[in-house]
Amino acid sequence: MIKNAYIHIPFCRRKCNYCTFVSYDTLTLKNVYIDSLLEEIKTNYKGEKLNTIYFGGGTPSILSTSDFGLILSELNFDKNTEITVEINPETVDREYLDNLKAQNINRLSIGTQVFDNNILQLIGRNHTKETAIKTVQNAQNAGFSNISIDLIYGLPTQNTENFLTSLKIATDLNIQHISLYGLKIEEGCAFFNHKPHFLPENDDQAEMYIEAIDYLEKSGFFQYEISNFSKPNFESKHNLNYWNNGLYYGFGVAASGYEDDIRYTNVSTIEEYIKLPNKKIYIEKVTPQHELEEEIFLGLRETKGLNIPNINKKFGIDFDKKYSEIIKKYSETNHIKKTQYGYALTRQGILLSNNILSEFIEI
Repeated sequence: MIKNAYIHIPFCRRKCNYCTFVSYDTLTLKNVYIDSLLEEIKTNYKGEKLNTIYFGGGTPSILSTSDFGLILSELNFDKNTEITVEINPETVDREYLDNLKAQNINRLSIGTQVFDNNILQLIGRNHTKETAIKTVQNAQNAGFSNISIDLIYGLPTQNTENFLTSLKIATDLNIQHISLYGLKIEEGCAFFNHKPHFLPENDDQAEMYIEAIDYLEKSGFFQYEISNFSKPNFESKHNLNYWNNGLYYGFGVAASGYEDDIRYTNVSTIEEYIKLPNKKIYIEKVTPQHELEEEIFLGLRETKGLNIPNINKKFGIDFDKKYSEIIKKYSETNHIKKTQYGYALTRQGILLSNNILSEFIEI
């Protein structure tokens, strides 16, 4: 039974210079898009009571609060359901946040990215450091007690000292969760064709990440996943479901879902989605081998690592035998460590996580 839902809201006021997500900087199609979104939900949602609902984007807070109420009216949830909305600071004020809270939204993910006005301008953000701080304070005054912010390291002109200043501002705001992402410049974003000057080197980016882990641990946060840190009991339940290889609905243009043993992705352009909201451009039946690989890939992203007895029982394998060479290789280099129930990446292993995880595919 599916207990989680991701809902994609693809609208933005402006596309950031590093962004490759499916998003559109116009609202002309907003109403017809919502109509199609509701059609998809009504057609595919089976009525289960949901543990988590996550509105991602784009910039979901570009919608009116009544839009959220309309969408949520089609879903079954209760006071224990974690309902997250991603917001950008320049799109909300105190009245909006009050009304958002009245729509049963109980968790915010705020796209601050950095608390430095010069860098914010370089990366194409519409808000300032002061606006971001005020948004967090307004959210707290509106009654939100589960607030996450996003921060990016490795940005143009950024160094470790500057990044730690942003972290200190964030932790001083008494928030509950921080997501840290290293800047990646990929095809499809403005920076790909016009690479910015003064980008930190890879070693400098790695130093920012390691220093951030130390700083956040001293500030009362614990790392529970490669990119995510929280105060005790404030982990993102929605994202934990991803990392635990759980099922979820994906609603909206370009949204992906995992239902039963099928992974799928919706059509990738808003025009086509509006016409055919139930069309999938990708459908894959997950084989036991693929499920095992996903379990390893996702499980090693969590700092608690893999539970080998559970994996052996679920898939009928001897994990230590099947992956003995990889385990030996990275244990000897101190990239993988033994835990009470299995294996986890070390800090140095996290820095090479993509390389290590790729070796577990199709063994």
